[in-house]
Amino acid sequence: MSRAEQPSRRTVLAAAVAAAVAGSAGPASADTTSSTVTDTSDLATARPVDNRFWTTYAHWRGGTAKGTRAVAGVRPGVVIGTPAGTADYTDPHTGRTAAWEYATWTSPVHELAVPATEAIASWNAHTPAGTWLQVELKGTYSDGTDTPWYVMGRWAAGDQDIRRTSVDDQSDDKSSVWTDTFAIDDPATGLRLVSYRLRLTLYRKPGAKTTPTVWRLGAMGSDVPDRFTVPASAPGLAQELTVPRYSQETHIGQYPEYDNGGEAWCSPTSSQMIIEYWGGRLSSDQLAWVDPSFADPQVCHAARYTYDYQYAGCGNWPFNAAYAATFKGLQGVVTRLGSLTDLETLIAAGIPAITSQSFLKEELTGAGYGTSGHLMTVIGFTATGDVIANDPNSPTNEAVRRVYKRREWENIWLRTKRYNASGKVVSGTGGVCYLYFPAQPSPRQRKALAAVGVR
Repeated sequence: MSRAEQPSRRTVLAAAVAAAVAGSAGPASADTTSSTVTDTSDLATARPVDNRFWTTYAHWRGGTAKGTRAVAGVRPGVVIGTPAGTADYTDPHTGRTAAWEYATWTSPVHELAVPATEAIASWNAHTPAGTWLQVELKGTYSDGTDTPWYVMGRWAAGDQDIRRTSVDDQSDDKSSVWTDTFAIDDPATGLRLVSYRLRLTLYRKPGAKTTPTVWRLGAMGSDVPDRFTVPASAPGLAQELTVPRYSQETHIGQYPEYDNGGEAWCSPTSSQMIIEYWGGRLSSDQLAWVDPSFADPQVCHAARYTYDYQYAGCGNWPFNAAYAATFKGLQGVVTRLGSLTDLETLIAAGIPAITSQSFLKEELTGAGYGTSGHLMTVIGFTATGDVIANDPNSPTNEAVRRVYKRREWENIWLRTKRYNASGKVVSGTGGVCYLYFPAQPSPRQRKALAAVGVR
């Protein structure tokens, strides 16, 4: 399971939930519409989620570049051209100060189709040794004022040049950033984020010829009323994908410097399962640092390379999506889905999903545990519509495959408010999921992704 949530980890979408104790879980947002909607245009209108991603050569040409340039090809991106300048960066986790050449790319202003209470950025990039990147968001509120530039992440695929990190203590008394999530402080006031820009800063060692390459950059904004229960969806698919099974529990005590070892590795363990489903593999050289006596060393590797040194955990959502995209031919996003029908649409196209949920032991039959935040991999549905999940909180790899009751599972995943073991109101996880899929999706996969708002 995930480590207990901390006050800076997530916020909520209602004042009552915002006042909850620090045991609360993910941000609150879910779809209030009927899960029987199937037309893509209707879904885009009905779902209270806005996804915007920059991925094409025209997109990269359309932003404001200061030292960056767009590159064409099968997977268009943006790189450092002629650096805009040099800046010092003191790594708060190592204390080292170093000079870096930098260049920036700023997106056009995106007007949210859904004025949002929350926004989560995600990106896919290649950062060779001696390079890293920073993603920032600046928005406009519904009252006409602007946010500051908020840092949504400082990231590198490796951990030798800088330590990848979120940034705490960012607020303007109207909104705050909680690890990886921008959130309006008091949604009950009616204040919303109505537009935003993203700024990407690419860094490299002075005089180097290497550069980061960013292929995907964007954000998901959402605004959904809080609720304890969600509408039931009707089963529509019986299918199971063959996804590798890994237990986080077999790694308990291994590399405790990465969030107490396997006990809290549900997110990277889930990520590794789907990465390998798509054919992603780590070489023996990449795994050489892992103790050879440890089984499934790739899970240890995933934990190390998703670890957020500020949050002190492996559950940073965009960091997991970015890790997946370091594997050749893969991309990843963080989004919200609105129903199990959405998941059925993806499974039918061969796309499994990693979902975030929180629940008491008695709320999910057969789980055998309760959690304030946990990631699972949904791999299919039974003939009666129940959810087939690879649950990493299992004693062995063989025990990872679970079948959970559809109605129970749907509610714990999509609700935005719940009662914890002490009877206090805390936040639900609100339909958050990671989607990893090919850099060149098939027509069927592309259609399924578009149906859930991802392009």
